[in-house]
Amino acid sequence: MLIHPWDAAASDSEWREWLSAHDFGQLIAGGTGRDLPTVTPAHFAFDGDRTIVTHLARPNPIWPLLEEHPRALLTVIGDYTYIRADWNATADPAYGVPTSYYATVQFEGNVRLVDDPAEKAALLEKQLRHFERDGARAPVSAAPDAPDRRLLPGIRGIEFTVTGVRSKFKFGGNRTAEDRERIGARLAERDGPLDAEALAQLRRRG
Repeated sequence: MLIHPWDAAASDSEWREWLSAHDFGQLIAGGTGRDLPTVTPAHFAFDGDRTIVTHLARPNPIWPLLEEHPRALLTVIGDYTYIRADWNATADPAYGVPTSYYATVQFEGNVRLVDDPAEKAALLEKQLRHFERDGARAPVSAAPDAPDRRLLPGIRGIEFTVTGVRSKFKFGGNRTAEDRERIGARLAERDGPLDAEALAQLRRRG
């Protein structure tokens, strides 16, 4: 991923704050001698430091790749929108160059597969409480008499330890304040999907 200086996160706290509201991404795994990686969309829970947990169905095709090479990428993207050529023009709108605005965080990390029933139950409990802090769902249990026990064999858990982070906030950081204000006005007027989110980022980073 190309990251120009003006698109880089100002600090770790910037990407961590953004990620606190984004918990769905794509887990990407490669393998020895394979033509293409496997990409799996997934919800996940991040502890805000170095550990991410998620789980996938046992038939998922990603498992052989993670078994032979327990490293992966997790990429998260949001607040994206298309900036029209005429909006992005510095002179004649007829010769403007379109662009995209977006935020993304890409993690690289080591993967530990979780198959022990008690560990899987604990991992699922972490995810559940992340997404349902006020939920009425009972704690996940691997006890022999627990209703969850028969469901646990159908999944495998993933504990992802972060070894590197790349983040990017591409919101016109190389443009003048006047350009950003003009583009922001256009986004507010269009008000399409994610335009409001992109506009908030444009103004926050201005």
